[in-house]
Amino acid sequence: MKDRLKKVVSLSPLKISLVLIVAAVVLYVLDPPFFRFMELKTLDLRILSRGERAPGGETVIAVVDEKSVKELGRWPWPRTTIADLVDVLKSYGAKAVGFDIVFAEPDQYSSLADIQELAREFEKAGIGNPKLTRILREKAARADTDAALAQSISKAGNVTLGYFFHMAKKEAAHLTEREIETGWELVAPFKYQMVQVQGNPDEAVLIHAYAAEPNVRVISEAADSAGYFNVLPDSDGSIRWAPLAIKFRDDFYPSLDLALVNQYLDYPMTALYVAEFGVAGVQVGDIPISTDESGRILVNYLGRAKTFPHYSIADILKGRLAPELFKDKIVLVGATAVGIYDLRVTPFSVAFPGVEVHANVIDNILHQDFIQRPGWAGLFDIAAILTLGLVIGVGVPRLRAVAGVFLTLFLLATYITLNGYIFSRLNFWLNLVYPVGTILIVYLAITVYKYVTEEREKKKIRGAFQYYLTPSVINELLKDPSKLKLGGDKKNLTVLFSDIRGFTTISELLPPEELVQLLNEYLTAMTNIVFKYDGLLDKYMGDAIMAVYGAPIEQPDHAERACRTALEMLEALGVLHKKWTEEGKPALHIGVGINSGDMVVGNMGSQMRFDYTVMGDNVNLGSRLEGINKEYGTSIVISEFTHREVKEKLVCRELDSVRVKGKKLPVKIYELLGDGADAERWAPLVRSFESALEKYRAGLWDEAIEGFRKVLEVRPGDGPSELYIQRCADLKANPPEGVWDGVFTMTKK
Repeated sequence: MKDRLKKVVSLSPLKISLVLIVAAVVLYVLDPPFFRFMELKTLDLRILSRGERAPGGETVIAVVDEKSVKELGRWPWPRTTIADLVDVLKSYGAKAVGFDIVFAEPDQYSSLADIQELAREFEKAGIGNPKLTRILREKAARADTDAALAQSISKAGNVTLGYFFHMAKKEAAHLTEREIETGWELVAPFKYQMVQVQGNPDEAVLIHAYAAEPNVRVISEAADSAGYFNVLPDSDGSIRWAPLAIKFRDDFYPSLDLALVNQYLDYPMTALYVAEFGVAGVQVGDIPISTDESGRILVNYLGRAKTFPHYSIADILKGRLAPELFKDKIVLVGATAVGIYDLRVTPFSVAFPGVEVHANVIDNILHQDFIQRPGWAGLFDIAAILTLGLVIGVGVPRLRAVAGVFLTLFLLATYITLNGYIFSRLNFWLNLVYPVGTILIVYLAITVYKYVTEEREKKKIRGAFQYYLTPSVINELLKDPSKLKLGGDKKNLTVLFSDIRGFTTISELLPPEELVQLLNEYLTAMTNIVFKYDGLLDKYMGDAIMAVYGAPIEQPDHAERACRTALEMLEALGVLHKKWTEEGKPALHIGVGINSGDMVVGNMGSQMRFDYTVMGDNVNLGSRLEGINKEYGTSIVISEFTHREVKEKLVCRELDSVRVKGKKLPVKIYELLGDGADAERWAPLVRSFESALEKYRAGLWDEAIEGFRKVLEVRPGDGPSELYIQRCADLKANPPEGVWDGVFTMTKK
């Protein structure tokens, strides 16, 4: 139970990925402000990357620019100048004229009060000249600039006034209660014509106003249409949303943009739909407008400043422009001159004309060119988070580092490109931050996890093998730890056993300190040779050495490496003999056994302690071959399986066919003599020995004895030949029973 619980809570790349994916989905549902803000920034980038688009052509802008200020005087101008503008635009055939300006105070240029005072003075003085009275009346009519503008607006019948709302009480602190009431009275006629409410709307999501700042009464009452021009910037100051409905007291009011569209379309029915969750949408004639629950739409900006035509008011009033430029158009009137510039932050610029924001909204409505969040967008976003996160979570752990990076970059590029394509072609706004963030965070988490675990694994491998493998082999393992399969794995390997002959007798002759020094010197020299051929030093067994070739790093020539290790061991031992003789120390003689074949390799032991080693019958055979050297008086004995791998490169002679203790089938054994380059040197010995061995196997004892004696002439003191002479004599005196197969059965290990 404990092990099962440990397995469940243990970390893995897939578990980490699933946790992060679930966290991403939860955050997506909760929609915290920071990530919402980041998504809006990516929306800005998508609008920018899409590039500029041409407007529909219905809207132009009459601007109070530097040229107009220079020619017509300092802003604000007399209302008579604005009245002239209204008259000219009407004569040019403008369909609708909208003011991104509010005339909230009486005109400072009006002299009506002075003329009225002068008339009272004439009356007191008894001056009652009819001509003078007529002149005063005419002057009074011209002096009332607010009335003059109101008269032009009323006469034109195509003007939509702009006003604004104070959204909080502190913004309207300068207003008296009477002024607040008056403001409400003046904007009340311009509320939504029809509001359809279902249930009890969530007031918290609706946009509320505290007070209105309307145009002066005479101007307000002259217009047939008006709308607020409030914009509500996001936390970074950028204008992305256009509110189409603001609730003031108990009524809803349309924006300047919506009122202008309504006027341009000849006043069709404009309806606002409100549900329990908030605003459900707006309908202007045949144009449906989807909004968010607050009654806002995203401004689908068409381009930078002056994407819509800008015309200087000075040029309009002085007749420098063709009337056709304004015929049947919506004309927005706003300011762009330095000092009165209505600057706004938008995706295209940090200094965007506020009046042109309204032009973009009007164009969006007329052409139904809205940035939309379709009903399936939420499901798509969650599906993207799950799919992309799982692909990274499953794919990256199975790939190498570079391939994992390419997979991650491919998914990022693919999703961003697809998302951008859907946005630019269909105006569908699909979430970018959460899917992309999921890809990056899952990849980063898996990479960190792999780094930590691989470093831990490398440390474990280095600690486990630093005393058993050469540093070059350890480095190869660290590059690809998968080459080291923990547990057990069946592989074709070569095992080498070496042992000192008569070590017990030698240990009795030397003091312990000298014995340890002698053994350490011997083992150091032998170990260095094992490491030279990238062997695995499996273990020391007293004075014996066990080495493995072909694991944990793959070595196709593992048999040759083991054999060359054995040959160099003998050479190194010869050098040590000379040194020890000079020091008065005894000489050491060793026997080496080598076998190749399938063995089980891996970490063997308990969960508390284990060693990397090899096991199996072929390992046991290698150990038996080391002991056989005592029988034949040889130094290196290899099996037929090893001989098969090295016979083309090394010189060997067949010794015998033996049945070792613990095995039923006989195995041919060979003595390893030297490098293949020295084949001619060993040829007489090998030929004469093999000839005598054939006679022995044929049961020709006398001829075999004669043959082995000839071998002794070639190599005096040859251990195997002396053994066979004695064995033939014994067989001659005591002939074997049954059929002679030439196999010798070992009775000792």
